[in-house]
Amino acid sequence: MTTPIVLALSLLALYLWVQSRDLDIVEDRTLTQGQVLKALAQHLQLVGLSSLAVLAIAVPLGILVTRKSFRHASPVTIAIASVGQTIPSFGVIVLFALTLGFGSRYVIYALILSTVLPVLSNTIAGLQQIEPALKEAASGVGMTPLQVLTRIELPLAVPVLLAGLRTSIVLNVGTATVAAFTGAGGLGSLIVTGLVQNRDVITVVGGALTAILALALDHLTRMTQELLTPRGL
Repeated sequence: MTTPIVLALSLLALYLWVQSRDLDIVEDRTLTQGQVLKALAQHLQLVGLSSLAVLAIAVPLGILVTRKSFRHASPVTIAIASVGQTIPSFGVIVLFALTLGFGSRYVIYALILSTVLPVLSNTIAGLQQIEPALKEAASGVGMTPLQVLTRIELPLAVPVLLAGLRTSIVLNVGTATVAAFTGAGGLGSLIVTGLVQNRDVITVVGGALTAILALALDHLTRMTQELLTPRGL
């Protein structure tokens, strides 16, 4: 329960700090409850959709390249996925904006490219760590390959897989702040507004909420990881 308490106290401290400031008209209009909640909702949408897409891409692909027929493709797949992380996230988002267009759709594409590697590599690692003897024993009692995958391999790989998802989500929260430069909104819009208007209060609020959101989502993912981890592991 320590993390939720820390997050709640952080939000309270941020709120009290803002209330203690003598806000001018720009700060007052930017930091209304409606504007802040709108930016938060946009940020959650960017992170949520891109994270779901990463799962939909990385997990099936990780399963595929750990099958006997495609195992040789695993290093190549990891190498291709690594390209997204070798390029700075800001550069990926700006490149997509300049070549494909502005808006949240293309930001989500860039976020997927930037954060698919942790989930993919952890899916592969989680499946590869399972003892072959365990899978052979499951096949020996009459399980089909699909049953071995769904009843043995995936449940045992969940802890490692979700560890990769935690990393991916935290990266997503931070990277999504750059979306403000392409008109996609999010908490980054508060940071940009504060920098452009030279209003430190707005910048601090945007940065603090981004950090709190990253910690909150990491905590939720960790709780999910513990819940889904088979007993005894």
